[in-house]
Amino acid sequence: MLPGRVLKDQRIRPARARERRWRNFAAFIKLIESDEVPYARLRASFRGTVQELRADKEGYFRVELRCRAIEAGWHEIAVEWIDDPSVRALGRVLVPSPKARFAVVSDIDDTVVHSHVTNKLRMLLTVALSNARTRKPFQGVTAFYRALHAGVNPLFYVSKSPWNLYVPLVEYLEVQGLPEGPLFLRNLGLRMPRDHKRTAISALLEAYPALPFVLIGDSGGDDPEVYADIVRRYPKRIRVIYIRSVNRRPKRIAAIERLIVEVAKTGCQLVLAPDSEHAAAHAAAEGLIVATALRAVRAEKLSE
Repeated sequence: MLPGRVLKDQRIRPARARERRWRNFAAFIKLIESDEVPYARLRASFRGTVQELRADKEGYFRVELRCRAIEAGWHEIAVEWIDDPSVRALGRVLVPSPKARFAVVSDIDDTVVHSHVTNKLRMLLTVALSNARTRKPFQGVTAFYRALHAGVNPLFYVSKSPWNLYVPLVEYLEVQGLPEGPLFLRNLGLRMPRDHKRTAISALLEAYPALPFVLIGDSGGDDPEVYADIVRRYPKRIRVIYIRSVNRRPKRIAAIERLIVEVAKTGCQLVLAPDSEHAAAHAAAEGLIVATALRAVRAEKLSE
């Protein structure tokens, strides 16, 4: 399955490390005010299988091609605009390796990178005035995620960020050296779903019934509550939950401590971690990452 959207080209250039903040802001506004191409007629193709489809009034579409079993790895699906076949794009779909021991679902804002989710105005300014090169991940995140990935375990990024920010988020993962993985974002406007994360994670669990999952989020939003609900709905499917502690208020910590007790009754662990090294140490003890990877997380933390 490949979701997408047909938009007019905004001609936004790749991020630069010394970009002026006003240029970052201008690019952000272009992304948020993207002009969709409603009801575009499309043709998708992959290894001889072709499907014609039509985008909806906001330009969104979803490709579902039925084909023979294919090998693990990333695969490209060509999508062209029927009215002008010179307008083409390549979508990428991941087939997890049969050697995968588990899958990882991670939030992005305040989990991978500091975004100030609890302060909406500050969060907006942080995102709008920065870019993929100027916003750095939390210390140790890159090494920790690479260790979890280990070349075979799939990573899925599920965020409340809008689809409008898909391109800079993909660029961010590449620039910062984070493992590549499918992104599950949400729609802006009237179509914005309330249970976006819960729905996306449930779909992943249904799609890969043989894989246990590791869930990673933060305490700034409702990740702990959503993940605890996922554990209740899918018992024995969640290996461990890591929550980055970004909200240090006693009331919030007490609420998460209650969730820790509740989740433990299912046999799963919810770990409230102050940083990536703490989470990596637990993961190493649980056999999720190798011991040498823990040293890499510590080294990355000290080097920043």
